[in-house]
Amino acid sequence: MKRVLTIAGFDPSGRAGISADLKTFDDLGVEGVAAITALTAQNSTTVAATLPIEPKFVRKEIVTLLAEVGFDAIKIGMLGSSETVTMLARFLKKERIEKVVLDPVLRSTSGTWLIDKNGLEEIKKLLPLVHVVTPNIDEAGALTKKKIQNVTDMEEAAKTIHSLGVKFVLLKGGHLKGAPTDVLFNGKDFTHYSGTRLGGSKARFHGTGCILSAALCANLAKGVSVKKSTENARKYLTKVLKTRK
Repeated sequence: MKRVLTIAGFDPSGRAGISADLKTFDDLGVEGVAAITALTAQNSTTVAATLPIEPKFVRKEIVTLLAEVGFDAIKIGMLGSSETVTMLARFLKKERIEKVVLDPVLRSTSGTWLIDKNGLEEIKKLLPLVHVVTPNIDEAGALTKKKIQNVTDMEEAAKTIHSLGVKFVLLKGGHLKGAPTDVLFNGKDFTHYSGTRLGGSKARFHGTGCILSAALCANLAKGVSVKKSTENARKYLTKVLKTRK
């Protein structure tokens, strides 16, 4: 069985972060292990507080797991502090793990920042060590310093993010009006993935970015192409959302 590491924060609601990642891995038939970067006090709609874990301890979590099981792929979510991002970049440079998916979590849907003010610039430095990055509209806007209002803007943003060194950019368009469209860019070609917008409360969509990136990472670990992994991950996410209220 393929083994996948998630490096992310703990969400006690169970719908996002480490909890959602491990459930996704299990559903998709890979063995999941986890290194927790931060504790959070939150429910399915609000983040009340966050407590980043010391980067040295996060590194100890990762290397202890690596010594026993090894990783076929790594999914990165909330990192909590710029120091943890820096530590992780050093780790990835040393270990040269190919299949790394980064969900660049900057703030919660409710507006709480989930990384310190220097974290954004450090995340940009992490991109050359990543295989696929999966920003939403707000995260892509922060990375490019441009407002994204339509699919054309998404394509331009994907080009800019790709120029920072990442191999694939999957820009998620669910925050735009109309039918949700995601854009995948490999440096040459664009692939558009369109879907049907689902209704419901904010709680229903809590953790969707975590689930999508974890599902994509699980597929990559099993040897599936990025394009097909994206398609499979979107189908899995839709299946999960249809079970939620």
